[in-house]
Amino acid sequence: MYRIILLSLTMLILGACQLLTIENDKKDDSLYQALGGKAGIERIVDIFIYEIGETSEIVHHFEESNIERFREKQIEHICLLSGGPCTYTGDEMLPVHQGMNINEAEFNATADAMIRALNTAGISLSSRNRLLGIIASMRDQVIYQ
Repeated sequence: MYRIILLSLTMLILGACQLLTIENDKKDDSLYQALGGKAGIERIVDIFIYEIGETSEIVHHFEESNIERFREKQIEHICLLSGGPCTYTGDEMLPVHQGMNINEAEFNATADAMIRALNTAGISLSSRNRLLGIIASMRDQVIYQ
């Protein structure tokens, strides 16, 4: 009888742990969805690249860049940051920006280019702010490196 109770209790605990693991594996993808999923993020990044090209304060930082690779990694990164199902295969922010000596004005000009891209893509103000908040949190890994 004791073994049956112990076995039942063990099964109950294991079941609860499995449910807890499933719940913890669920990621909040609401921002990803608000950005239009992968297709929406691709559109945002394409507009962002255009906006960078039109921004004299920052375009020089991209002159030697492989734009296709930049596009691919931006899509992966925004997808991941927004809670999407992507894996970011690019480099970490700090090594990528070392030696570029990006100043605050250039960082802000890049953020403005992203804001214009999000506006053009029709992203809501709340979703724009959520994404920009995530991007702004990486500021110290980008400027004055």
